Amino acid sequence: MKANIRGTEIYFDIAGMQLAPVGNDFEERPVLFMLHGGPGGDHLRFKQHSLELQDVAQLVFIDHRGCGRSKKTKAKDYTLENNIEDIEALRKHLGLKRFSILGTSYGGIVAQGYAIRYPKHLDKLILVATSPSHHFIDEAKKVLEERGTPRQIKLAEHLWHGTFKSTKQVNQFFKVMDTLYSTVAKHKRKKVYGKKSKTIWSFEALNQGFGGFLRKFNFISKLKKIKCSTLVLAGQQDWICNSNQAKIIAENIPLAKLKIFKNCSHAIAVDAHKKYIKSIKGFLK
Repeated sequence: MKANIRGTEIYFDIAGMQLAPVGNDFEERPVLFMLHGGPGGDHLRFKQHSLELQDVAQLVFIDHRGCGRSKKTKAKDYTLENNIEDIEALRKHLGLKRFSILGTSYGGIVAQGYAIRYPKHLDKLILVATSPSHHFIDEAKKVLEERGTPRQIKLAEHLWHGTFKSTKQVNQFFKVMDTLYSTVAKHKRKKVYGKKSKTIWSFEALNQGFGGFLRKFNFISKLKKIKCSTLVLAGQQDWICNSNQAKIIAENIPLAKLKIFKNCSHAIAVDAHKKYIKSIKGFLK
C-alpha cells in the first residue's frame, strides 16, 4: 500500500490485527510503526526477523521516503527532517491518535526525532542498535580500525564520505562487512547483510545521511522531552552503534529501560533472536 502524503508516496504494509479475537472476547493491541535502518534500506528485514511481534501488536512496516518501494524523488529530499515529518503525516493518514514506534539503527534516530517533537502521540518507544548523536561515527571508525580487515576499512570510506555510486556497490559493501554487522555471520558463516538480502537499497539516501546530516545531528540534550516508556536494546559488540550510545540514550530519557545483549553486534534481531522477541513482547504487554 502507498500513502500519498507530503508531496510523495510512502509505501507501508501491515501485519497482525489491532482488534484481535482472544477466546470469546477481543483484545485491543497497540499499533507499532516499524522504522528501518540505513539511511537507504527498506522494511523487508523486519518481515524476516520480527513478524512474531504481531502476536502482541499490529505492525506497520514503512519504507522511508525514496527508499524501498516508496517513490523515488530528488536526493536532496532524503533528510532526517522529512523522515520525521513523514511519520507524523502517516499517523494522520491512518487516523491514529496514539501509537508506538520501533526504530532500528537509522530508524531509531528517526524514532527519537519523532518522540522529541511529538511526544503526546506516542504510547511506547523501542530503540534498537541506534545512537542519539553524530558521535557514533567517530566511535565506529575507531572500532573498525581495531576489528576490520584492510578491505573492510577501505570499503568503509565510501560510507564515511557518502560516495556510493550505485545500489550494486552498496550491496557489495554489506556483503564484505557482514561479519562486522553480525556475530552469527562470523561464527556460523550465515549471510545476514550480504548476498541473500532482498533489500532494495537507495545509495542516494545512504549518501545523503553519511555525507551530510548524520555528521551533525545531536538529540542528547532533547531526550528528556520523551515522556513515554522506552526500551533501549543494544549489542555488546556492535561496531557501528556502540553500546555506549545506547547507555547515553537510556540515561537521558526519563522512563527508559536499557538491555545490552552479549555476543551480539548490530543485527540484534538475528544474533539474539529469541531474546530480542521476548524482550519486546514483554515490554509491549
